[in-house]
Amino acid sequence: MRRVGGVVARFMRSPAVRWGFLLVAVGLAVWYVVDARAELADAAAMLSGGTLAAVVGLGFVYVWCTLIAWRAVLTDLGSRLSLRDAVSVFGLSQLGKYLPGGVWNVVAAAEIGADHSIPRHRSVASMGVAVLVSVVSGAAVGAVALPFVSAGALGAWGWIVWITPAIAVVLLPPVLNRLIGLALRLGGREPLARNLTWRGLAVTTAWSVAGWLVAGTQTWLLATGLGMTPSARTFALAVGGWALAWTVGFLVVIAPAGAGVREVVLAGVLAGSLPGTAAPALAVLVSRVVLTLVDGVLAGAGLLLARRRARRPAVGRPVSDTTQVP
Repeated sequence: MRRVGGVVARFMRSPAVRWGFLLVAVGLAVWYVVDARAELADAAAMLSGGTLAAVVGLGFVYVWCTLIAWRAVLTDLGSRLSLRDAVSVFGLSQLGKYLPGGVWNVVAAAEIGADHSIPRHRSVASMGVAVLVSVVSGAAVGAVALPFVSAGALGAWGWIVWITPAIAVVLLPPVLNRLIGLALRLGGREPLARNLTWRGLAVTTAWSVAGWLVAGTQTWLLATGLGMTPSARTFALAVGGWALAWTVGFLVVIAPAGAGVREVVLAGVLAGSLPGTAAPALAVLVSRVVLTLVDGVLAGAGLLLARRRARRPAVGRPVSDTTQVP
């Protein structure tokens, strides 16, 4: 197992593989935006410039919340990154979401994190915990918000309400630390130098929930701009609908970044509150494209910061899975 992991690690460290990964991921993201250009033109004609600016701004805030949530886990496990280095690692790794399989952002974070003296097994653990917190908190937000505003809003995805408590138990530090330790042993890796703490879990969860509120606000602004009535009820519908749609999209791992699945779920939740049949799809599409562009900007910033860092004199060396960072 360790030998296989070493081969994979050497393969991923190849400059050609890294640049190939980056080009393919960017290409898929650009293709998604270009393919939706006609629908985007329709939406732009219906939305005011102020609404579009607010939607873009909220997109950046949402992605920033996810970045800080991940950084909080990484810090709790023993590797503290500056905000500049966090943008570099997280921004570039998130392009992996646009590749089918649902694991490439984790692989990318491990490889890029190694350039910042973060052991790969710690990077994988921190990204896994951050994603797990996002899934549980997203399912919880959807389960809390949607039944109060629409009895049938959960639709066929109501089963998420039932599995959320079971997944939440896994998040408890005494349970999660044992599971991480077991996974590392099975993979032939060294144990983590530090375990996840209650404080680290609380900080990560708080930032994840803040992200859902921001993304839900973005969705609400889009929907009201396209004809949905502004009210507390529709705000709760947008927040809960987005959180549920993201969670379902993540669980369907064959869809890159939840593409298609997320749109179907969110459009279904909003359909009864938006006029016509095209408005729900437009609201979802604009939100997706904005977040894709935000990911691209963050990745560009990450690449620029990584290149600047590479020009500085080396003060260390890339770490292996067994290197411990205090």
